[in-house]
Amino acid sequence: MKAIHIIEPGPLATVQDLGRFGFQDRGVPVSGAMDIQALRIANSLAGNRDTEAGIEITWGGFRVEFLATVRIAVTGADTKPSLNGRDFPCWSGILAQKGDVLEMDSPKTGCRTYLALSGGVDVPEVMGSRSTYLRGGFGGLMGRALQKGDVLGLGQGGESHVLECPRSLIPLYADHPVLRVILGPQADALTSESLCRFLSSPFVVTDRCDRMGCSLKGPVLAHLLKADIVSDGTVFGAVQVPGNGQPIILMADRQTIGGYAKPATVISADLPLLAQVVPGSSVRFEAVSLWTARELAIVAEYRLQKWKNHESS
Repeated sequence: MKAIHIIEPGPLATVQDLGRFGFQDRGVPVSGAMDIQALRIANSLAGNRDTEAGIEITWGGFRVEFLATVRIAVTGADTKPSLNGRDFPCWSGILAQKGDVLEMDSPKTGCRTYLALSGGVDVPEVMGSRSTYLRGGFGGLMGRALQKGDVLGLGQGGESHVLECPRSLIPLYADHPVLRVILGPQADALTSESLCRFLSSPFVVTDRCDRMGCSLKGPVLAHLLKADIVSDGTVFGAVQVPGNGQPIILMADRQTIGGYAKPATVISADLPLLAQVVPGSSVRFEAVSLWTARELAIVAEYRLQKWKNHESS
């Protein structure tokens, strides 16, 4: 069923789901939504399973017309969404009628907004996922960003939706977030002075920040011996330090292996904050234990599931 007509896609809008798993050993990145928490909540508000594809909108400027009646939800960076000129709150669901027009402005904090539609965006699966991998030119709609004039269809109707998203589930996006990290797997690759500097200094987000990685500028971090290691696997949130001593945080479209030392990894509970950083903002790093990171992840998932099961949060 044709359900959405793209009038203006904004700077960058792509179809994304939770990612493409099981193919990293063949060099295929995971991709998927940068802010997974926002997409999962949007899908629940629209009556979908977590795994349905939605639209990731970067920097707003998004305008679409609905070609059918559909329940929608908008989450992530607040773009002040409006339906036919009437504002409705971000992190909520609403019924859009055939002919309605949805518009989004540029967000004041953060940069990525998520639009979920009941039934999910219907594009072909590639290796088990509908996520767009732009550098590879596959997934999503013909492997590319959405363009003016594109028409998207919907999958089968969603499940019963939840109503209101409690504030406790909404990430506290900030212009200057503190990102908690677990040290490793190569924390010993930096000098002890540099590791202390890494954990005590602000780093500015440069304009080299996209779905693949986020380059930072700050105090130079010195390696004990050298920056290069035998290439090993990477994860979303891994902090690489190449030879120039300036950290790079790996993101959703990261390469599957990397040959630079990785002294730290951003914990999963803080990945939504990382996904919303913008050039010119700054980040700080705070080390926590593996057990703390695990506890934070379990608590976050418990709260999400409790809400999805229509229990009070």
